[in-house]
Amino acid sequence: MQKTFQVGSKTFVLDQAKAEAAFAAKKVINGRETMTFNLLPLKYQWAYDIYRTMKANHWEPEDIPMGKDIEQWRDETVVSDQERWIIRMGIGYFSAAEGIVGDNVQHVVRELVTAPELKLVLGRHAHEENIHADSLLYMISSLGINPHECEAMFEDVETIVKKNEFVTRISKDLRRDLDMTDPVNKKLLAKNMFMFGQCMEGTQFYGLFGMLLSLYRQNKFPGIGQMFRYTLRDESNHIEVFRNLFMDLVEENRDIWNAEFKEELRDTMREAVSLEKEFIRDCLPVNAVGLVLEDFLTYIDYIADRRLEGCGLTPLNPGIKNPLPWLAEMMDIKKEQNFFEGRVTEYQKSSALEATDDDDL
Repeated sequence: MQKTFQVGSKTFVLDQAKAEAAFAAKKVINGRETMTFNLLPLKYQWAYDIYRTMKANHWEPEDIPMGKDIEQWRDETVVSDQERWIIRMGIGYFSAAEGIVGDNVQHVVRELVTAPELKLVLGRHAHEENIHADSLLYMISSLGINPHECEAMFEDVETIVKKNEFVTRISKDLRRDLDMTDPVNKKLLAKNMFMFGQCMEGTQFYGLFGMLLSLYRQNKFPGIGQMFRYTLRDESNHIEVFRNLFMDLVEENRDIWNAEFKEELRDTMREAVSLEKEFIRDCLPVNAVGLVLEDFLTYIDYIADRRLEGCGLTPLNPGIKNPLPWLAEMMDIKKEQNFFEGRVTEYQKSSALEATDDDDL
């Protein structure tokens, strides 16, 4: 079908069939090659919806007051050495990890996907990783921590090194000219999406998130806790972006979705859990007030199984229960998309923090 527009002496003919063919050629990978960034009509509506949610959730680290945190950090009678160590591990690990995630999003996955709306949401994802990295710089400078200590932590703390190597090795494998019509390379990209979205951001971030929010719950380091709450809200969207990417890639390339590949992904999650548990033991070498090591170890098993099930994979520990019910209020997968509604504050578009009521849920 063609539609003709007569404007003065000029005639313009628009070919709808050609436009519909271009729309049909939109794919996660191996889609229509074009230099135009034509979002409409949207094929992956979920990507645009999440993009708008992410944009509405924009926040700036400097808008979070750090005065109380600085006061507590300097007062040895208020917080213990163990609690200070958790803060150091949080800053040390995330200052490296956020950059690794952002680099993979921007220079690996975004380079390989072909639909413009997917590139749009991934661009926002990478931008939010920059905000998270900036928030860590703000924490470090506010507390007066020697920045070289952070560098030393992700160079010298073995469990941090292992976690970083776990994800960067698959990112490196995709940094070359690959034939993305080859099932082997399709699996490599799908595994990258699964590893970064479900294993790293979706599971390996959650041990420290839990510990830091436990301190926040005890009115310790409120500024740092608030920034990690905003970060967690962002992460819930990142997990969903990569889960949808993964699921759509598999749906469009059913040849890779076999029993062998499914088991490979489960093994990948199993390795991620093992590395995270080693890391948690370093973060919490002795139990502290409100922090019990075994609870966090079990929580990682619980959260990992939820990630697996979200991708259509068999859990590693069927029937496992959440050992930290208070964390469910903030971190349970079912509530991640809206956990900032209700008891916590909402930060959208401006730096003003607006409280909402439980009735808003």
